[in-house]
Amino acid sequence: MNAVALFDAAFDRAASGVPAAFTARHPSGGVLRFDPALWCRDAVAGDASLLARCTGPTLDVGCGPGRLTGALIDAGRPALGIDVSATAVRLARRRGAVALRRDVFGPVPGAGRWRHLLLADGNVGIGGDPYRLLRRCRRLLAADGRLHVECAPPGTPAWSGTATVRTPDGADGPLPWACVPLDGLSTLAGQTALRVRDTWTEAGRWFATLDPR
Repeated sequence: MNAVALFDAAFDRAASGVPAAFTARHPSGGVLRFDPALWCRDAVAGDASLLARCTGPTLDVGCGPGRLTGALIDAGRPALGIDVSATAVRLARRRGAVALRRDVFGPVPGAGRWRHLLLADGNVGIGGDPYRLLRRCRRLLAADGRLHVECAPPGTPAWSGTATVRTPDGADGPLPWACVPLDGLSTLAGQTALRVRDTWTEAGRWFATLDPR
């Protein structure tokens, strides 16, 4: 099962109230836990401080079921969510979010003009190559734009590449992903024409705002 099919199935399960949490294990020994049911909620502790920083048009990369995109729109702020999962996009639209099925590495509306980009819920891992992802985000941002990233806690071992997913029903599959700890972000940013402007933590979550150099 490929990565898109894995997320489609997980979002379908979560939307139906069926346990959908799964793990991704990297050959280095690193493990990440994903819980689509959490992303299907209307809000998660720690969201407020992240959303407060999105004061203009915002692109939510890997929007999932549209929790953050929908919250921004409800607050009267223009926002667009993109996700490779058709199920995620359908669920996002159902809650009133504006969402498109798009790969962040492909054509994206408003490229080079977004005031804010979100990589929440660990989405800095998308694609398994955080250097490539941050370079792409840099190109999507306006010259005075801001990239808001949720990272792993400081001290967490970094890894990237292909992890192996194990779902609740026993299905396995490859997932190109990465784990980026907050204390490794500055070096990563410096290699991708970005710089860390601010960091903060709330409700056990770790965040940073980056801007173009």
